[in-house]
Amino acid sequence: MDSIWLQTAQLPPFPPLRSDLKTDVLIIGGGMAGLLCAYKLSQAGVDCALVEANRIGSGVTRNTTAKITAQHGLIYASLLQRLGSQRAKLYLSANQAALAEYRALCRDIDCDFEERDAFVYSVDSGKRLEQELAALGRLGFAAEFVESLPLPFPTAGAVKFPHQAQFHPLKFMAAIAKGLRIFEHTKVLELGPGWASTSGGKISADRIIAATHFPLLNKHGCYFLKLYQHRSYVLALKDAPDVHGMYLDEDQTGLSFRNCGEHLLIGGGSHRTGKRGGGWSELERFTRRHYPKAQETARWATQDCMTLDGVPYVGLYSRGTAGLYVAAGFNKWGMTSSLVAAGLLTDLILGRDNPYTPVFSPSRGILRPQLAANILESLLGLLTPTVPRCPHMGCALKYNAAEHSWDCPCHGSRFGEDGSLLTGPASGDKKRM
Repeated sequence: MDSIWLQTAQLPPFPPLRSDLKTDVLIIGGGMAGLLCAYKLSQAGVDCALVEANRIGSGVTRNTTAKITAQHGLIYASLLQRLGSQRAKLYLSANQAALAEYRALCRDIDCDFEERDAFVYSVDSGKRLEQELAALGRLGFAAEFVESLPLPFPTAGAVKFPHQAQFHPLKFMAAIAKGLRIFEHTKVLELGPGWASTSGGKISADRIIAATHFPLLNKHGCYFLKLYQHRSYVLALKDAPDVHGMYLDEDQTGLSFRNCGEHLLIGGGSHRTGKRGGGWSELERFTRRHYPKAQETARWATQDCMTLDGVPYVGLYSRGTAGLYVAAGFNKWGMTSSLVAAGLLTDLILGRDNPYTPVFSPSRGILRPQLAANILESLLGLLTPTVPRCPHMGCALKYNAAEHSWDCPCHGSRFGEDGSLLTGPASGDKKRM
């Protein structure tokens, strides 16, 4: 079940760490966020090293739909209400700046970068679209309402963000990884102030960035309460139409569309990890109904960390962990969020002011409705008297028949049928029962 990106790109290999190491900044995690942190710090002349437990790009990045856009669903009306106009505008500005920086970087990189308009549509009501357009107008962004869409079902219209983009994420990563000090197959076993013990040696560093998808320390930052994980699915189809843009249902369980060369990528079937959802079968039914002549060439699934308020956690890991930073909770928008995080963390490490720091601060308030839902899910997982259980915090695992895995509904860890770890935050294999 390799993604279309893995089928069409090859990432350069890097050696594992084989001795102790000293560096100014250590980056843990070789996804898009970690790699961009290493790239930007190196460009700024900072001595840094990156360690990855597997291979770079082997986590969520290889399974993204690779949209580069500041349109993150119908988020701006909500941000305006909760954060006020100043911070909502900063969130929009940060992601638009990331889009512009990708555009500049990709001029010299062969990574299938293409400018595309982005659309969030509704299948049943235009009210939320109107609210989003009004909010964007207050923030000074020239979004548009579009009534007719090239999708094979009726909609109530869409909010259009013009001049957004898409690309091939692994071709991009292969280019920016050149010349960076990267150690693959190097797992962090223990983390302390100014040091990390790894499978290949001890690393001493003045600053450490945890870019590990789900933060790796439980005792700081309460990320096990502030994050949950969401799973979604993608089909790549040949002999399907060009939809001339990037499309997303405003409903979290709806469908997304974008073209990639001669392929149409359809995403959907989403659900909280460990819960039931439509999965690939939902996408298969849709394809048979609307694109009966299309040929499936690839399918894959991805998993995203979701925050309490829809804004990523980027900055100091917690108030009590000086020198330790985090980038997590990208809410399905990892491409722009990764570059926002890399820029913000580079500024923090260099002691430069960054206007986006308070917007993304991991120490911001957590009293959101999602917090109660996360606590309830954790309690249910802990009190369910079944086996097997997740080694992360002891929650009961649920069997995922579609993907032949054991999944944790509390925090999103996943394990193969043989008990091997597939996805964190668990750090080791499931115990045999």
